[in-house]
Amino acid sequence: MNRKFLVLGFFIFLGFFDSCKTEKKDSLRIAVASNLQFVIGDLVDAFSAKTGVTCEVIIGSSGKLTAQIVEGAPFDLLLSADIKYPDELFNKGFTLDKPDVYAYGGLILWTVKDGVIPDLDSLRSNKIAYIAMGNPKTAPYGVAAMQVLMNKGIYDDLSDKIVFGESISQTNQFIISQAAELGFTSKSVVLSSQMINRGSWEEIDKNLYDPMAQAIVVLKNRTEYRAQALEFKDFILSAEGKKILHKFGYNVMD
Repeated sequence: MNRKFLVLGFFIFLGFFDSCKTEKKDSLRIAVASNLQFVIGDLVDAFSAKTGVTCEVIIGSSGKLTAQIVEGAPFDLLLSADIKYPDELFNKGFTLDKPDVYAYGGLILWTVKDGVIPDLDSLRSNKIAYIAMGNPKTAPYGVAAMQVLMNKGIYDDLSDKIVFGESISQTNQFIISQAAELGFTSKSVVLSSQMINRGSWEEIDKNLYDPMAQAIVVLKNRTEYRAQALEFKDFILSAEGKKILHKFGYNVMD
């Protein structure tokens, strides 16, 4: 497998990709939003098997990755959890082209704690001391979760219970460790092989939050992997890439 992960933030998965630990040569560097932390492995494996291109994946919140790109981080692509940050990079001249939407994300409420029902009506329960969600300042899934609470008119009642993760990865850690009884996260997490049988979850009505268009951009920071970056973008937007994304619960355009 031609990939290695550097996870930015609190939630770190170890034991992956031992074959890459001794990899010395340079590789295609892909900055990836945390909601993709499980699906990105399948995408990169399929791409590398098809092309032979070695990939390095850096995972973090879309906002923090964008800030690092602006500061000169040597990434070749950004797969964001929204289109706002890719648009920002395009408007500032950091990208080769305008963003392309590769998928639409889905928001869920997830718990691994026995006796907790993962639905919006249960959030006011005295059994719920803490509700995890991404920080809306940096995590698009946190923006969506905040919209849900505001549109349901329950944010003021729940504000003291909310704990913010800097990314969906950290939010997931709060849920898995039961530091929070339940929380808002990406549907792709609970459909992954690592988490599919853990706890219970409910999908949030999409009418309660804005469509989560997730976009990809090729960056100008490096030129030596420009051709491979464009090839990876084409793969993500191809039928093969869309099939993998759909398997993890993302809505993709035909």
